[in-house]
Amino acid sequence: MGDPLKTKTTLADCGNALLTWVDERLPVVKFWHDHAAKYYAPKNFNFFYFFGSLALLVLINQLVTGIFLAMAYKPDAELAFDSVEMIMRDVHWGWLLRYLHSTGASAFFIVIYLHMFRALLYGSYKQPRELIWLFGMVIFLLLMAEAFMGYLLPWGQMSYWGAQVIISLFGAIPVIGEDLALWIRGDYVVADATLNRFFALHVVAIPILLLLLVVLHLSALHTVGSNNPDGIDIKKNKGWDGVPLDGIPFHPYYTVKDLFGAGVFLLLFAFVVFYLPEMGGLFLEPPNFEPADPLKTPEHIAPVWYFTPFYSILRAVPSKFGGVIAMGASIVVLFLLPWLDRCRVRSIRYRSPVYAVILGLFVLSFIGLGILGTKPVSPVNTILVRIFSVLYFGFFLLMPWYSAKEKTQPEPDRLTPGSIPLAARQGKHWDLIRSLLHKVLDPVAAGTLKVEAKVEAELGRLLGKDKS
Repeated sequence: MGDPLKTKTTLADCGNALLTWVDERLPVVKFWHDHAAKYYAPKNFNFFYFFGSLALLVLINQLVTGIFLAMAYKPDAELAFDSVEMIMRDVHWGWLLRYLHSTGASAFFIVIYLHMFRALLYGSYKQPRELIWLFGMVIFLLLMAEAFMGYLLPWGQMSYWGAQVIISLFGAIPVIGEDLALWIRGDYVVADATLNRFFALHVVAIPILLLLLVVLHLSALHTVGSNNPDGIDIKKNKGWDGVPLDGIPFHPYYTVKDLFGAGVFLLLFAFVVFYLPEMGGLFLEPPNFEPADPLKTPEHIAPVWYFTPFYSILRAVPSKFGGVIAMGASIVVLFLLPWLDRCRVRSIRYRSPVYAVILGLFVLSFIGLGILGTKPVSPVNTILVRIFSVLYFGFFLLMPWYSAKEKTQPEPDRLTPGSIPLAARQGKHWDLIRSLLHKVLDPVAAGTLKVEAKVEAELGRLLGKDKS
């Protein structure tokens, strides 16, 4: 028998030789070092920095499950609904594939919205990261197109009529509107031609563009470096070896952190897939379990929940064309955010409390628009939608004024912890929260101490008896 140690050494040498041969022709090792092992990220990432990697995880889920679903799906107006039923009933694990895909679509938008909210909190769109934001916004637009086209494919009642309503909105554009709507549909109504082209775009064209944009988004991010909860540039403070003093290698520190986040996310995701796949009609609407019928309109037509904030803005304007303009403007204004914000600092930690209030009102308006978008039109709902729409647009359009006048706090030279302890937070509202917590927790702590003292006394008495 040969020497095992020598065999292992030989195998290691062969592996190193192969890696060297590949690396000379394709710099795999350099790529790994540049984007993982020697890519230094700020050391104070917090909870909100999970969502970028989670977006990649959900994208992979959508691509993999979509490939398997496409194998059994029929993009034909006569067969589409039945093919989805066949996937659910006859294809091995087909029900799981469909629920993973449908739940993944909603999970994608939840993760993306939280990812965008993180940017609003810490100013991740400000110089020098404008291009990262723009790439991200194009990804968001493509995701909306991808989700809209995928929504038609089950060929259920809500799919059919939702597509009919949304495509007809393009007809409100002067001069070119009707021709544009006809070109999108491929017919005078949503029909077989529409289904075929939406299937092709959903399965092939848009995923390719999405992957390209994700690569560009990450490349731009790794060129200028990641932002952090303090909003300061870690490249300003480097050690003698050129490594940022407040930076740590992305691998293994953040790969492990992201794996933990992915584990928690997958537990929640699996719970929804197995126990709440329809989410009470939010993820999969009851009318969509009926085949599309061009002669029967559903009682209440509404898009999926992740489109409802923009759909509400559309309904807030009495004019059809005005509504289309308002809905388009609500998305376009997001692209302008890096140039609308004139504040000297990035992070909400060092911005005026006024910005925190305004951002809170914006979040409230966005959630309110989303909820009202699922409700039927009524006089009260219309008034509320218009109020929330004003708050939504006011956040952006007034930003050059209120952000320029903010009284900011001085930024630190070095990074602070990712999560600031409650005792260290400054402001009257934090003082109020601390005092309320003391009123609640101090009696509990005092009671706990009394119980501990009684237990110790009783133990001492019993031990004394044992000794005697």
